[in-house]
Amino acid sequence: MARPKQQRIDPTKVARAARSQKKVIPPKAKVKKAGPADWIAGARIRTLPLAVAPVALGTAAAYVYSFEWHWVRALLCLALAVLLQIGVNYANDYSDGIRGTDAHRVGPSRLTGSGAAKPRTVLAVALTFFALGALAGLAVVVLSGQWWLLAVGAACIAAGWFYTGGRRPYGYYGLGELFVFVFFGLVATAGTMYVQVGDVSLEGWMAGVAAGLLACAVLVSNNMRDIEQDRVSGKRTLSVLIGITASRILFTVLLLAPFVILFFFGLVYLLAPYVFFVLLLAIPTAIIALTGKTAAEFLLVLKLTSLTALLFALGLGAALVF
Repeated sequence: MARPKQQRIDPTKVARAARSQKKVIPPKAKVKKAGPADWIAGARIRTLPLAVAPVALGTAAAYVYSFEWHWVRALLCLALAVLLQIGVNYANDYSDGIRGTDAHRVGPSRLTGSGAAKPRTVLAVALTFFALGALAGLAVVVLSGQWWLLAVGAACIAAGWFYTGGRRPYGYYGLGELFVFVFFGLVATAGTMYVQVGDVSLEGWMAGVAAGLLACAVLVSNNMRDIEQDRVSGKRTLSVLIGITASRILFTVLLLAPFVILFFFGLVYLLAPYVFFVLLLAIPTAIIALTGKTAAEFLLVLKLTSLTALLFALGLGAALVF
C-alpha cells in the first residue's frame, strides 16, 4: 500500500501567516481615578499635627517674652507650616511614585504609585501648595521686616522637595530624621517666635527641641512600617540602615525624651507638670512600637505619635501662657 505524500511546510509561509494574525494583548487592570477623598488622603492629614505643634509652641514662647499676642503673624506662620507640610506630602507621593518606591507599599496607597492620578498632576498640586506656602511666608517677612528670612523659607521648601525628590534625595540615605529635627523642630518653633518678637528665648529653643524629637518619632514610626519594602526598592532610610530592633529603641527614646525637657519647664511654670498626663497616651504608643509586627500596628503608632505631638505642644503652650 502506497504511503500518502507528506506536504512540505514552507517556513516563509508559516512566518507570514503568523505575522498576519492579530496580536492579543491582555487588558490592563482598571485603576479607579482619584476622587476628592483620594486627594484628601494624599494630603496625609494625620501628619498635620507636626505643622501645628511648633507654631503653637513658638507662639506661646513669644507671648511669654512680650506679654502680647501677634495673631496675624501667628496665623500666617500656621498657614505657612500647614501649606508646606501638605506640599511636602504631595511631593513625596510624586517622587516615590515615579521611582517605583511605592510599588510594594503595605500602608495606605499613594496617588502616583497606585496610578490613580497622573504624576504631572500630583506634581502640579505639590508645587501649588509650595507656592501658597511661599506667599504666606512672604507676608510674614514683610510684616516682620526681616528680609533675610526669605533664605530660610527657600531652605525649608528645598528641604521638603529634596527629601525624596531630585537625583540624590537625602531621605534615601538615612538623613530624613536629621532634617526633620532641624526644620520641623528648631526652625519652625524658633522661626515662629522670632517673626513675632524679633528674638528667640531659651524657652523657644527648648520647645523647638521637643517638637523636633516628636517629629522624628513620627518619621521613624512610618519608616519602621515600610522597612522591608524600602529595603527592596533601594530606599535606605535610617530604619533600613539600623534595623527594626534599633529602630524600635530609637523611636521610644524620641517619643519620651520631650518629657525630660518638660521636667525643666515644670521647675519654672506651675502648670507644666500637668502635661505629663500626655504620657498616658505616649507610653501605650511606645509599647505598641516595641512589640508591633504588622503594618496596621505601625500605622496606629504613627497616628498616636502625631496625636501625642499635638497634645504635648498644646499642653505646654497653655502652661507657658497661663
